[in-house]
Order: sequence, then structure tokens, then C-alpha cells
Amino acid sequence: MAYIRGEAREQVTMFPVTLDELIPADHMCRVIEAFVERLEMAKLGFVRAEPAETGRPGYDPRDLLKLYLYGYLQQVRSSRRLERECQRNVEVMWLLGRLQPDYKSIAEFRRMHSQAVTAAGAELVRLARSVGLVRGEMVALDGSKFQAVSSAQSVRERDEIKRYLEQLNVADGQEEVVMDASAVQAALEKLRNHPEPEARFMRMGSGGYAPAYNVQTAVDTEHALIVAQQVTEEATDNRSLLPMAEAAKVAVGNPSELNVVADAGYSNGEQAEACEAQGIVPHVPANRTVNNQGDGTLFDRTEFHYDEKTDTFLCPAQQTLRRKQLSRKDRAVYYAAPPEVCETCALKARCTNGKQRWVSRHLHEDTLQRMGQRATPEMMRLRRSTVEHPFAALKYHIFGHPRFLLRGRVGAQTEISLATIVYNLKRMLTVMGGIRLRSTLAS
Repeated sequence: MAYIRGEAREQVTMFPVTLDELIPADHMCRVIEAFVERLEMAKLGFVRAEPAETGRPGYDPRDLLKLYLYGYLQQVRSSRRLERECQRNVEVMWLLGRLQPDYKSIAEFRRMHSQAVTAAGAELVRLARSVGLVRGEMVALDGSKFQAVSSAQSVRERDEIKRYLEQLNVADGQEEVVMDASAVQAALEKLRNHPEPEARFMRMGSGGYAPAYNVQTAVDTEHALIVAQQVTEEATDNRSLLPMAEAAKVAVGNPSELNVVADAGYSNGEQAEACEAQGIVPHVPANRTVNNQGDGTLFDRTEFHYDEKTDTFLCPAQQTLRRKQLSRKDRAVYYAAPPEVCETCALKARCTNGKQRWVSRHLHEDTLQRMGQRATPEMMRLRRSTVEHPFAALKYHIFGHPRFLLRGRVGAQTEISLATIVYNLKRMLTVMGGIRLRSTLAS
């Protein structure tokens, strides 16, 4: 019995009649096509959105944006690999009409359009909001580290040069020193030409440290669509509550009230108070250190009761601790009783080993308490189920590996913006179906 055999390569065939027949009606390529075609490219900031009347014709930015969205969808982020896909991938041929741009043109488009790509992502969120996929009542915040392009050795040398120049500056201001002008100039030049000046050593999920950026996302709890994202140089999340909450509020249409849920890493009394003033209700566990003294045999901070009317604390011995000093460094107000009262107190041995017991209260204690009370176990479960999956999708389903290809924070922002558009399109495709989503985008 013979095998099933294909057609001879020299055989003339009339099938398929058109390239369009190879792409199913609900295919993601058709969704990408419909999304990009509805964008007002010039308004969003894309260069050459309208062809020039003279000179050599260039590529339509719509075609290159389609190529990048398809590439990130398939974990193909390299401009050289995208060039090869244009020559051999039938889906890309359909998407670009058999155009074959070279890798330099492809790479240049991504380098030039960081803000425009971010604006295109915001346009997709507005569309999702208009069809009810983004409710805009509650968003979840989270941050995750993505490794930068620069090696650890390169960033370490950059930081050593910074310290060297700072030491020279301090020494020059204190006394006369003999400096090698050529060495200083060489250090300045090397620092100025470093390809990634913003990358910092950050603790990665594996437990080690590497040059990285902290990617922040705000995810709507209705269908887990990313409504706002930002690449930051902050190694921690405790200064990202307000900027991310504000960005999310704008993205979901500036509602009168927006609930924001995040983990304890976002605990920041000052920013939480600013959020409340803007109609943003934070649900964040208050992150405070316990004010224990000694080996655990002394009275805990919770044994001291605060009276808001008199702005005093009442200690376990029923003595009054009054406000003594304000520390802007740790954002706290300190209270204490007079030393002579503590010295003669019968409970002193259980209270402090010093002359008097000091108790601190955060400058924004009331805000932290309200914020912590809202952070119920149900809210924390909602946060985990909403915001952690998108990061897994961005890192391993879209990037393939959580490391950027473009240098600098701007380049990293471009990549995250492209990946976020792809993620949101995939989520919308899952919820609505390919044909319905395509018709919605085309309308």
C-alpha cells in the first residue's frame, strides 16, 4: 500500500485562489488588522502617518505596528527574526500584504515610537471600556522585576565610576588635591556613554540581584485587562501607589470613586491620604514594624492607647505620654512621659530599659488604619487572582523570558507597551470571540 503523498513542487495549482483563504475568520491576525486600522496614527504620534509628497516612499507605520504586535504575540521580538518572518510566514504575509521590510527599518520603528505605542494601548483600553469589558470600579496594583539588557559587570562599573567622581568632588571641596584631568575626563565620557544609565540592581524572583526595571501594572478586576502600566527605576513598590492609582483612574474614565487594592509593599500613608483626597479608595495592608523593646518581656506598642482628642498616649500604668518630637525621616511623631515619672513607675521593669519609654505614631496613622481595615482577606484574594496572572502572561507567554531587548527605560517602556496591547487583545479575544471582537474593532 502506498503512502499519502503531497503534490509535486513543479505542479501548477489554482488553490488557494487568494492568500486570504489561508487565514480563518476568527484568527488573531484579523483582530490585529482591525485594531490597527481604526487607530488615528498621526493623532497618536506615529511618524510618517501620512505619506510625504516627495522623496522615496517609506513603510506605513500601520504595517510595522501590525508586525510588532504579531511578533510579540508569537514571542518573536527581535527585528532580525521579524525580517525572516516576513519572508516565510504566511500569516505575516497576509498581515503585511507580502511586504518584506529590512530589520533596520523594523528596529527603527520601535525605537522611535515609545510614546505613540503607549498611546495606542490607551486607545485599546478606551475601546474595552466602551464595550463593557472594563468596569472601572476596582483595580489591582502589582509590580514585578524584568531584567535589563546590560550585564551586572557593566552596571557595577558604571556605579563605581559614579562613586569615584563623587569622591573627587568631595575631596576637591575640602582641600587641594592633585587630579589627573585626563582620567577624570575619561571617567566622565564613559559614564556619559553608558547605554543603560537608569538600570539598577534589584532583587529578582530567584533571590539574587541583577540589573532590572520594576514594571508596575494596574489591572481591572472585571476581566483582568491591564488598564495602566509603567516601567520604573524604583526597586520597591512603596512609592508607586499614588502614581499608579492616578494613571488607572484616568484610564478608566475618571470615575467619582475608584477602589484600588494592592499588597503591603504599597503601604504609604502620605500617598494613601493623597489618594483619598482624589476619590481613590486604597485597600492596602498597613506595613509597620512592631515597636518591641527588649527580648519580648517588655510591653508591646499595642499596650499604649492613643487619645485623638488630646493627642496623647495612655501607658499600661495609666500615665500620660505627650508629644515630644516630630521625625520627618521615619514619618513619625514620638511621645513620652517625663523621665521622673518613668523612673518611679512600678511597671518600669516591664516597659523599658532606658530612662523613659518612647512611643511612636505615624504621621498618617489614621489613613493607614482605614486603609488596613479595608484590606480584608477577601480583598487580598481578589488582588492575587486579578493581578498576578497578567505578569505571568507578560513574562512567559509574550516575552518568553522576562528580559528586555531594548536598552534604557524608554526602550523598556516601548516593549511593555507592545506586550500589554497583545495581552489585552488576547484577553478580549477570549471573552468576546474572534469574529465578534473583530467586528467591534472594525465598527
